[in-house]
Amino acid sequence: MAPREYDESDVRIRPTRTTRRRSKDRPSHSSSSTALVISVDRGRSGCVIQGAESTGHSLGDSTGQFVIAMKARELGPKSVVVGDSVEIVGDVSGNDGTLARIVKVNDRKNSLSRTVDDAAKLERTIVANIDQLIIVVASANPEPRRGLIDRFLVSAFIEKIHPIIVVTKIDVAPIPEFMERYAALGVDIVTTSAATTNRDVEVAAIAALLKDKVSVLVGHSGVGKSTLINDLVPDADRMTGVVNDVTGRGRHTSSSAIALELPIGGWIIDTPGIRAFGLAHRNPRDIVEAFPDLAQAAATCMSHCSHAEESCALNTWILAEPEHVEERTLRLESLRSLLDVKSSIESSYEPEQ
Repeated sequence: MAPREYDESDVRIRPTRTTRRRSKDRPSHSSSSTALVISVDRGRSGCVIQGAESTGHSLGDSTGQFVIAMKARELGPKSVVVGDSVEIVGDVSGNDGTLARIVKVNDRKNSLSRTVDDAAKLERTIVANIDQLIIVVASANPEPRRGLIDRFLVSAFIEKIHPIIVVTKIDVAPIPEFMERYAALGVDIVTTSAATTNRDVEVAAIAALLKDKVSVLVGHSGVGKSTLINDLVPDADRMTGVVNDVTGRGRHTSSSAIALELPIGGWIIDTPGIRAFGLAHRNPRDIVEAFPDLAQAAATCMSHCSHAEESCALNTWILAEPEHVEERTLRLESLRSLLDVKSSIESSYEPEQ
């Protein structure tokens, strides 16, 4: 018998499970509740329901109702961060075992982001809707890293976030001289030390700056962020660590960002320790504009100047004030390191979630 020949009619087609046409219209979720994200961990977000008077950007406008929620699939991964204003549906009672759903992330007024891929210039948002960036550095042990401070300040200036530098451990070493340059740029600088007798006064002064604001704490591991958090929010119970005497590095005591309500009003967002903060996703022009003392001179450069050429106007700017040549040279070196993609990506934001 001759073999059978097959054609298209022999192809088996699995019938569809339903004959109803799929709609492209998404639910309106008109009955959703506006909430603010205060923690994100393992796909679950801790949210605080907002009152009717809320503007959508202030953590202070909350009713106090705490809800656990998961993201809707269409929002995608890494789409919700601490500080976000979101719309949630489902069970918002906050009772044990209940789970609501985040269906929308409202527009952000600003955000703090880092580069996670230097080649693709891919950014990842850490926190959103911030009033103040609190940069915590130690006067010693670990030594303050000027390049890291500059990166934080660049992000703050670009995103219109007010920066404040808190220098800890002033009993170990005096405040670094280069801090004077930041003060001249209008950056608030305050100090504190666990060994001083007026610790309560110092903490109260810092708390006054944070009152009724949404502030985020950033800094190298081991500089005293968790200690400061425990002073500002007595019931926070944040774990504190020590600095390795050999490497000079601190141990990560915060594993993820979390927003904590201040007793006097306002919120403070604690973040994991940082060893570097990439800016490759930023527009080079914006980075230059974030250096007010260099931007005016840079404006006279030739078009498409990378600010690394010998003809760069910033080389002349260094010599304009002979008594400040050393300081200006350091400022220019810092700017050029930020404009260099390779040098701006030193390590990742740790620990990775």
